[in-house]
Amino acid sequence: MLVSLHPDFVREGEPIMIQIKSVLLAVVLCVAMGCRAVGPTSLQQTHPQYNHAISRSLDEQFLLNLVRLKYRDNPYFLGVSSVTTQQSVESDVSASVKLIRGGDTLTPSAGITYKETPTISYSPLSGDQFLKQILSPVPLEAVLILTQSGWSVQRVVSVCVERANGLGNASNASGPTPTSEPRFEQFAEMTEILRELQVADALELGAATCEPDADGHMKEGHDLVLQLKPGAPADRVARLKELLGVQGAGDQLRLTNDFLNRPEDGLAVRTRSMMGILFYLSHNAEVPPPHQAAGLVTQTQSAEGKVFDWNEVTGGLFRVRSSTSRPANAFVAVPYRGAWFYIADNDLESKSTFMLLTQLFNLQAGQIKTVAPALTIGVGG
Repeated sequence: MLVSLHPDFVREGEPIMIQIKSVLLAVVLCVAMGCRAVGPTSLQQTHPQYNHAISRSLDEQFLLNLVRLKYRDNPYFLGVSSVTTQQSVESDVSASVKLIRGGDTLTPSAGITYKETPTISYSPLSGDQFLKQILSPVPLEAVLILTQSGWSVQRVVSVCVERANGLGNASNASGPTPTSEPRFEQFAEMTEILRELQVADALELGAATCEPDADGHMKEGHDLVLQLKPGAPADRVARLKELLGVQGAGDQLRLTNDFLNRPEDGLAVRTRSMMGILFYLSHNAEVPPPHQAAGLVTQTQSAEGKVFDWNEVTGGLFRVRSSTSRPANAFVAVPYRGAWFYIADNDLESKSTFMLLTQLFNLQAGQIKTVAPALTIGVGG
């Protein structure tokens, strides 16, 4: 930032010392006003930029790790632990006088130098505690919280739940891409019914107070239940119970993770781990034909011996596309193995599931304290 004075400011015939004092006073005022504006202006300019850059880099990291899993490459997570910036303002004021025949000439000059030095610290997410969190099943309470916070029960259950009673949700898809096609059709029908009931406000997932035991004492804690409200469509409720194998149950199904001792009115649920969810969503990443021909990814075979289309499983929820060049209509895109992988900006279903994925990751592993040393990089200078 430079401050200059108009030549008319220097008045001929005025004593040189008076001119110098006038110039210096004006320069000091300009510098002071500039310094006062630096702080607020810097905040307005840098805060949105850092916010956008960090959010974008984390989205790209998630997508990159999904693509890595498709190729059976190791995923790696690097968190931004802190961002610190330092701003400094330096001012310079000077004036020179030339003595020439017929009068004096005063040449003033002033300048302000603004410098910003950001420091960004990265922390690798690793260690025993992180692995336990990312490999542990998502708690049923987390599924409850997400559905109560406005998420579609169909989306949450399809992503998080691997099995419900006798219904499998592509159980072999919670790891590397399987060679044989998964079983998922009846589970998908069940989630469609749950969504219909949720939209009709005929379904509630929540906590119920435990009933007294045989001695009349109240059990500690509470049960998670799936409550079917009065007025729910009878035919859809009947089909839901038929799929789950609980035709004789009432309108309240108690959720449990015990498949061996499930009560008659119970809904035994096995959730995926965070890593299992990442694998599950990675299978529908579109791979360039040359990579398929080179055997870089596993191709799932159907019962008829044809290549299985994973769009049938997660196509309505999540899809990663690929192209040979950087796509112009991408919500998020990453280069990998000579190709570009991206989520289309107009693919709202995939964007919603991607947002759910990040919330699940933060809920499951975002609070882990890392023991690995942080990598601190000073940017600029």
